[in-house]
Amino acid sequence: MSVDTVSLTGWGRTAPTTALRFRPRSYAEAVATVRGCGPRGSIARGLGRAPGDAAQNGGGSVIDMTALDRIRTVDAEAGVVVCDAGVSLHRLMEVLLPLGWFVPVTPATRRITVGGAIGSDVHGPNHHVAGAFSRHVRELELLTADGEIRAVRPGTDLFDATAGGLGLTGVILSAALRLHPVSSAWMSIDTERAVDLDDLLARLASGDHRYHYSTAWIDLLARGRSTGRAVLTRGEHVPRYAVPAHARCTPLDFRPVPRSAAPALVPSGPLGRASVALLNEVRYRRAPDYRVNELQRLSAFFHPLDGLPHRNRLHGRAGFVRYQFVVGHGQEEALRRIVRRISHRRCASPLAALKRFGTGDPGWLSFPVPGWTLALDLPAALPGLGRFLDSLDEEVAEAGGRVCLAKDSRLRPEMLAHMYPRLDAFRALRAELDPSGAFRSDLSRRLSL
Repeated sequence: MSVDTVSLTGWGRTAPTTALRFRPRSYAEAVATVRGCGPRGSIARGLGRAPGDAAQNGGGSVIDMTALDRIRTVDAEAGVVVCDAGVSLHRLMEVLLPLGWFVPVTPATRRITVGGAIGSDVHGPNHHVAGAFSRHVRELELLTADGEIRAVRPGTDLFDATAGGLGLTGVILSAALRLHPVSSAWMSIDTERAVDLDDLLARLASGDHRYHYSTAWIDLLARGRSTGRAVLTRGEHVPRYAVPAHARCTPLDFRPVPRSAAPALVPSGPLGRASVALLNEVRYRRAPDYRVNELQRLSAFFHPLDGLPHRNRLHGRAGFVRYQFVVGHGQEEALRRIVRRISHRRCASPLAALKRFGTGDPGWLSFPVPGWTLALDLPAALPGLGRFLDSLDEEVAEAGGRVCLAKDSRLRPEMLAHMYPRLDAFRALRAELDPSGAFRSDLSRRLSL
């Protein structure tokens, strides 16, 4: 097992802290790390794509899980894979796609680990039909504070606290996942423009049930009658017979976007407000009013930015704050007010996305609930950003909504109970399982989790 002292940040590159990093290569080494973690505790870390401070532990220990990366078994008949928590979604796609299976849920990057996907209970553009990642976990192995390895199944309190629990119930060591069947590595994409936010919400509400995947890029710099204008993109997996002629011999060939290939309309340097406004205008105008059945490779649809090196530097040296919230159905006016406020303040966020969530997930700290979710990245150096986001938090809470803890880096702790009604149960279970505080993070200290 390797050990070193490192300075770590989240993907947003804000608030660096220094920790002792352990990289276990076996379950026994992971157990030894937890049992000897010291008074500041430890937290598991994967590939470092959490935007905030959920996988940092200043002055304590961080357990780098990326060496525990075995794919143990694949049941190609039943569509079930058993793998270590350090396996990335990218690796799963490489192995599973040629067998006719796809991960059940994927966020906007495939460069995250299975353990991170469960601990954050990640969601993707198919939440309205498939839910979040943990809904597809049949069982997981969890290393708890007493050094024991427990088999944890859905429907138990420990599972519901671990799914979306940000690594604070223990170290996820492995998981058995149910997979989604596919017959090709191609997607059929329908694209349409929405002239404003009301038009976008109407299109999502009336048409999402016809698609497995749905998401919208929203122009948060547009104002007046164009406030909330957007490009709506929805997709389905393509059957084998419909793939392009040149790919019919290898319909399940997984070809990720090359890491050196920057997608169109994504710059390679820091962005200012004028640059974002120009990019947004070009992106909106270039999008078709209505286009159906465009064929794209799977990676181009789900993870176009994985081909852009250092894309987390787009907002400059100070990094960025990712802000994502959800408000329920019936709270559309609250969503309109927040979008108008962001637009009026001229917040430069070139990659803002709006989606519709389906049925909520069982995790006590899982983010998705039925309704509308908006995610945006904002320059950390933006003057008055903290006060502005604090005021948005209050609007979100007033509307019965919540912010995403897995992406958070600045929420005030007093807002937490208003947003997460199972918070007391989570804290009580943690106190019972981990009375000495073996599992801690910068986020857990900041929010008194």
